[in-house]
Amino acid sequence: MLDTSLPFQPTPFALIAYQQKWLADTSPVKVIHKSRRIGISWAEASDCVLLASQAAGMDCWYIGYTKDMAAEFIRDCADWARHFSMAVPEIVEHEEVFEEGDEKKAILAFTIRFASGFRITALSSSPRNLRGKQGRIIIDEAAFHPNLAELLKAALAMLIWGGQVHIISTHDGEENPFNQLILEIMAGKKPYGLHRVTLDDALAAGLYRRICLVTKKEWTAEGEAQWRQELMDRYGDGAEEELLCIPSRGGGQWLTRTLIEARMTEPGEVIRYKAPAGMELWSDVHIQAEVQAFCQQRIQPAFASLNPLQRSCVGVDFGRVSDLSVFAPCQIASNLTRRFPFLIELANTPFKAQAAFLFYLVDALPRFSHGMLDAGGNGAYLAEVAKQKYGPTQITEVKISEQWYRDTTAPLKAAFEDGSIALPRNDAVLDDLAAFRLIKGVPRLPDIRSKDKTGQSRHGDAGIALLMAFAASRMDYVPLEHLSSGEPRESSQIDDFYGALNGY
Repeated sequence: MLDTSLPFQPTPFALIAYQQKWLADTSPVKVIHKSRRIGISWAEASDCVLLASQAAGMDCWYIGYTKDMAAEFIRDCADWARHFSMAVPEIVEHEEVFEEGDEKKAILAFTIRFASGFRITALSSSPRNLRGKQGRIIIDEAAFHPNLAELLKAALAMLIWGGQVHIISTHDGEENPFNQLILEIMAGKKPYGLHRVTLDDALAAGLYRRICLVTKKEWTAEGEAQWRQELMDRYGDGAEEELLCIPSRGGGQWLTRTLIEARMTEPGEVIRYKAPAGMELWSDVHIQAEVQAFCQQRIQPAFASLNPLQRSCVGVDFGRVSDLSVFAPCQIASNLTRRFPFLIELANTPFKAQAAFLFYLVDALPRFSHGMLDAGGNGAYLAEVAKQKYGPTQITEVKISEQWYRDTTAPLKAAFEDGSIALPRNDAVLDDLAAFRLIKGVPRLPDIRSKDKTGQSRHGDAGIALLMAFAASRMDYVPLEHLSSGEPRESSQIDDFYGALNGY
């Protein structure tokens, strides 16, 4: 009889959430960078068994780089087959022959054949040619294969006839082809599924609880914290790479000055405004008049460089006292080049004045599609009033974080590398972009400030604005109800400022 006095404890799923997510991804090519020993290869074995056992399945080819890896994977497949109540014939150890140029090479292999007629074969090393093979290819610990590029070229040929390519690995340095593949995926150059599971991700999903279940050990939060720390200590200097998915040899410059300068091909300028002392005490009407006069004199002439047929967006990095606010308008050319015809820098400018500058700019941008604004700290004000005026489909408020840097920097760097970005030639903008550093494998701004030739303190402000604008340019396009002419509205009298904040 069931003892109802005991707390209900449901039987856990065989696969943890991140393993389930990996298997649920049906992308023809998918890649995962991960912590060591979190069970991705083990989960992959379960999926291969289900695939190869079906009448409508396919062969599975596992490529490790040692005999031990091949043997372990095929044993996992046999265990899963028994778990699924399948009759598992003897694992056959044999040699598979692959063409290598004009020669043929025999590679030690382990195979399980199923009643469906399909098989799972685990290879002990990496063939450079998979000609004549078909099905699913699993490349395990891809970063450690001696010629990953050639192996991928051979594996991707299987997609022609409906095959699949699954790439699994921990990291082995920033310059490794595996990390370069991940950066290409993040930059949108490769249409592959991408997954990332660190040790902490795995623990949050229940990895240590599963370990305790298997080893018949009681789980406690204290025990999990101690286990994690011991594991980090064991890996020492390699812990970030081996367990936290941070490729080694980071800390260098992200964009070289030569590369940045090569993309400074726009004839426009950086328009600078420094607020008069005490401007924050002025009346709203006085502030609005000051902004209107400056915009008509200095910013309106720059609108001549805007193309009325090109979609526009804007990125904003907010600063109030020590840091600058930078507005980076961007237009998307027909060849998808992101043009930055000019930038606007505001120094020590009150909140309401910044809102007036932003509204003047955005109202003049042709086919305005999206704005991305720094909403951290005091920047939340400007981002909020912009969203009130233009709507949530046109404005994204950003709380800058490591994950945001991780998601947005790769596409921007790709644009610099392939020449699909054009900036005004300006030494301060160059310095701001060159200030980005790889910190724990992620491009971001270190907490270091510099001064430009005018003595103005800078913290990569233009770099953040450009990054925001580039990210905004990649957002889905939801057109506004009006199409701007590129000319700001005529103003024979000063509008009520609060009316401007509320959308006129």
